[in-house]
Amino acid sequence: MSPTSVPNRRSFLARSAALAAIPAAASLAGGTLAAPASAGTLPDYAPIPPSALGPAVNAQGYFVGRVEKNLYWVTDSAYQAAFLTTRDGVVLFDAPPSIGHNLQRAIDQIAAENGVPNTVTHLVYSHHHADHIGGSSLFGKHVVRIGQVQAKQLLASENDPARPVPDVTFETTHTLNVGGERVNLAWHGTNHTPDNSYIHFPGHNTLMLVDIFLPRWVPFDSFNLNEDVPGSIAAPDTAMAYPWKHFIGGHMGRLGTRADMAVYQQYVNDIIDGVKKALATVDPTPYFAKYGNNVWAASQQYLAAVVAYASGPVIKKYLGVLAAADVYTASTTFAILESIRLDLGFGSQVHP
Repeated sequence: MSPTSVPNRRSFLARSAALAAIPAAASLAGGTLAAPASAGTLPDYAPIPPSALGPAVNAQGYFVGRVEKNLYWVTDSAYQAAFLTTRDGVVLFDAPPSIGHNLQRAIDQIAAENGVPNTVTHLVYSHHHADHIGGSSLFGKHVVRIGQVQAKQLLASENDPARPVPDVTFETTHTLNVGGERVNLAWHGTNHTPDNSYIHFPGHNTLMLVDIFLPRWVPFDSFNLNEDVPGSIAAPDTAMAYPWKHFIGGHMGRLGTRADMAVYQQYVNDIIDGVKKALATVDPTPYFAKYGNNVWAASQQYLAAVVAYASGPVIKKYLGVLAAADVYTASTTFAILESIRLDLGFGSQVHP
């Protein structure tokens, strides 16, 4: 990976480790550290649009609701999971540890209300990340776990007892039939991770695709920390080719619609257009003239100027439309900028 390539989770952790070393470095240098944060010193951001907010959680910290027919979703307002009740048991889709034991509580609640079994018999992994399946071990050893083949490979290498490897794997497609219900699983290439799956519920007008599109919110830091930026930009087009009315994105407190996804796609396209315009407009010369042989300083300042040029109009356009547009649009713009430069070669010049 080049020094300016798009950060993935591993580089993000490395960056966090570097930040953690700052106190020791400051002590050695005799520097003065900033005072501990307080509410009065933290920055202010734009209010969250009401359209980005979902239903309130209950006293136990979760909300469970019907998506369509016997398909339900659970959220703690930050993470999401889903489950399908059948005559033969429950099929669970992801197990975020932040929801944890509330997953079974939500299942018990719905099962009791509808007089159906509450035993989880199958657990489908959207992808291998711990924040989405770190509660898998709560459901014991007798649950049939299902995931894309690379999920098994990645989980085997990570050896996390909280995330048992899938028992059933597939390479490109798999049809899950349980208790008279059908769910179609598919892999359409790398996007957020190498193993991220499209989970389609044809009888329930629903698509689940995690960590790609977060309805009415901008992506998390650095474009959701996507491992494949071009693949992640293309993923919504693949998603829109499916027939669905309801969307489960894995994060935040509401479901999505096709109209929501269209807004998100336009947001990303606006960033791409802004980046290309910025690369053609912002002159790097002053930065390299100022910093001379300190190439990193010149690069940092130049790329920061490109990001500001590209992201400024996007932030202004989407304030009040997408939640946290003023929080993470700049870091998402940087991730897309670096992908446009490095993956697509846009703006590259060959020395004469």
